[in-house]
Amino acid sequence: MKYRAIGENHLYQKTYARGMKAVTKTVVVYCLRDYAAAKLQKAHPQNKRVNRVGLTVTKKIGGAVTRSRVKRILREGFRRFDTESPLKTGFLVVLVARDAAVQAKSQDIYADLKYAFRKLGMVEGMPFPPKEAQTAPKPKKKPASR
Repeated sequence: MKYRAIGENHLYQKTYARGMKAVTKTVVVYCLRDYAAAKLQKAHPQNKRVNRVGLTVTKKIGGAVTRSRVKRILREGFRRFDTESPLKTGFLVVLVARDAAVQAKSQDIYADLKYAFRKLGMVEGMPFPPKEAQTAPKPKKKPASR
């Protein structure tokens, strides 16, 4: 099944800034409710809500061939996880590859995605985590010493 892609840069920026985040060894997963999901549902042939998926693999990871390989593995891990245990729909999902993803096998990526989506409460039938667990605590500023 082909997944709907996030096409606009502002949606990536919004997902990074406001979305829930889960960090693993090979991938960082960001999720944010998609407010355009109702419009996309009407355009869908089966009238279903869908997740829009975005992949980010930076040049820091490697050359074009390496980045393409990592993207293929990320796509396959996401597809496999979504077919085995369906995700909640109507979200923007951004997968950001980390350095360890270059040497990782598809089973490693799958295991990390499984952990991340469960942590975020994105698996169908699971409740969302409490608001405190969704965002990292802000570091407190220390008073300037004189």
